[in-house]
Amino acid sequence: MVSREQKRASLHDKLQILRTLTHSHAVNKMSIISDASTYIKDLKQKIAALNKELACAQNMNICEEPSPVVRVQVLEKGFLINVFMDKSSPGLLASILEAFDGLGLTVLEARASCSNSFRLQAVGAEHDEADGLIDANAVELAVMQAIKSFPGN
Repeated sequence: MVSREQKRASLHDKLQILRTLTHSHAVNKMSIISDASTYIKDLKQKIAALNKELACAQNMNICEEPSPVVRVQVLEKGFLINVFMDKSSPGLLASILEAFDGLGLTVLEARASCSNSFRLQAVGAEHDEADGLIDANAVELAVMQAIKSFPGN
């Protein structure tokens, strides 16, 4: 019969393996599991994007995504946000940055191009008071809403 101590040691070992596989720096069980859940969501997003690219390549079609395209990737501390639109609209960048601010995101680094088309790549981190409450879907929805409600669209 397996003792309670053996079960506890086995669970601890498995959590440490999970922590290592998901590149988590968490110490307690709940944080390790939460980090693993986030890691799995990120992997699912990457798989979906790769499957789409693969399907396009197999069909030998030029698979253009509808404009606008908003992609949000979770980073260790914050998000990588990519936005692309076929057309450029004066003031759109300010509208998107206001959406970031409304979410409680601080832009740490950004690159934008507004000639002929609109491209934005930004790294955003949560304000201290947000404390991990923002997820990638919320960021994506806020950016899409900022684009849709922008007067030029």
